[in-house]
Amino acid sequence: MMIADDIDFDPPPPPRRPFFRRKRVLIPLALLLAIVVGFLLLLTPDTDRDAMIAKYGGPDAAFVAGPAGQRIHYRDQGNRDGPAIILVHGANASLHTWEPLVKRLGSTYRIVTLDLPGHGLTGATPDTDYSAEGMMDAIDVVAAKLGLDHFILGGNSMGGWVSWRYALAQPTRVDALLLIDAAGMPLRPGEKRPESNVGFRVLEYPFGRWLATRVTPRMLVEQSLRGSLEKQEIVDDAMIDRYWELLRFPGNREATVLRARMDREPAMAARVGEIEAPTLILFGDKDRIINPSAARTFNERIAGSEVVMLPGIGHLPMEEAPDATAKAIADFLTRRLVPPAPADPETR
Repeated sequence: MMIADDIDFDPPPPPRRPFFRRKRVLIPLALLLAIVVGFLLLLTPDTDRDAMIAKYGGPDAAFVAGPAGQRIHYRDQGNRDGPAIILVHGANASLHTWEPLVKRLGSTYRIVTLDLPGHGLTGATPDTDYSAEGMMDAIDVVAAKLGLDHFILGGNSMGGWVSWRYALAQPTRVDALLLIDAAGMPLRPGEKRPESNVGFRVLEYPFGRWLATRVTPRMLVEQSLRGSLEKQEIVDDAMIDRYWELLRFPGNREATVLRARMDREPAMAARVGEIEAPTLILFGDKDRIINPSAARTFNERIAGSEVVMLPGIGHLPMEEAPDATAKAIADFLTRRLVPPAPADPETR
């Protein structure tokens, strides 16, 4: 017979105190609140349209309307009697990137630059067409405004991709082609994609793309810019501010996200050999955005093309080494650009 006093009973657990229950709720709420507050503090609004036009366009800022509702910002500079060059900037840049070349080539050439749709002072376009076709349409709009039925066409990075696509689409209008660290060629066998800058890496992820339309700290823009360059000494506060403020021009961040999801039509690279225009391929050999070996691929595929590699230069030769870039372009065009035949006096 068992005696109750001989049985060990575990003491009942002490009752839970309300404090601990509150603590388990309050800590996650505090963390969530901190995240929300931090997010709100990091939010970077769009810049003011009129203020940006005044600051980066000046009193003589020129715009032209296109059939799809575009409002393309452009500059027409240099020698109006010289051969016309249209220059096309890269992703998240603006026409300002070409100003060093305008200063060096403008006495000989008429130089036209433009802000592509979703960039610079052009901003968003109503049809949200940021494909190669949409960019080429912007070139046509500016060329029509200026009465240019043919011209030398040059581009950097994404602008280089747009330029060689244009040369394929409208070969009779392109007198010569300038590909400056141009995008669009596939990796060569055994190559790995280069380390992109932090801004491009953010856009590789859905959450990063969502965040990019709302949170764009100046520090991130500076890191992205520095990751594109080898010559760090050219980066100053004014340059960082320009990239940062124009990225936040109304509609440009949304356009950046749309482009990140766009089909770049890699199969088009197989057609680059159809280009017949005299072509200069100029690359910085320290480009960390596009493998410099892409210059060799372009050269192999475009018959008669020439390559210039700039030692110690990154992704933006026109800003990092403007003297060498301008000299290479001038030398090439002097040798390869066929002047137009004089008009027959009897037909005048």
